[in-house]
Amino acid sequence: MDCEEVMLTVRITAAERALLRELARGHGTDVSDVVVDGLLDAIPGLHVLPVLPAGAVLPAGRVLPLEAGPAGAPGQPGLSQLLRVLARPAPCAVTLWLPAPVADLLPLVGERIAAVSGLRVGTASAALAAALRFWLAGDPGRLAAGLAGLHRHGAPRLTAQRLDVAA
Repeated sequence: MDCEEVMLTVRITAAERALLRELARGHGTDVSDVVVDGLLDAIPGLHVLPVLPAGAVLPAGRVLPLEAGPAGAPGQPGLSQLLRVLARPAPCAVTLWLPAPVADLLPLVGERIAAVSGLRVGTASAALAAALRFWLAGDPGRLAAGLAGLHRHGAPRLTAQRLDVAA
């Protein structure tokens, strides 16, 4: 049974768009599929970021030192990285299709981003863009390896598509 899909337009940088397209090409899948996988990978990363104390507001453009982020695995993005990503202009628009159950997560993602950064992202598209940009700011090799792991172990549908393309 196919689930309903939701169309959203996100704003990202040209470099982020190029990386997104390269990841999709490297895994023989659609950009929207990579975004769904990336969002599902980014949500746990957003969850471990420390929440700002009640009433704390960061001035616009303020970037906390890297030490302010959680002490986690090496290379784990922190609050400073999220704030840097959100501070950069995002001039490119990309239209994506997300399964409705994934799109339903976006208000919660927006609330989490607001809780950890003090910045309200607003719409579902803005929440998706923020989470996607946070994810794309990671190491490209780690992103590609994570996608490969998802396709190999967690999504037989995607594995079958890859095989069809390669045949």
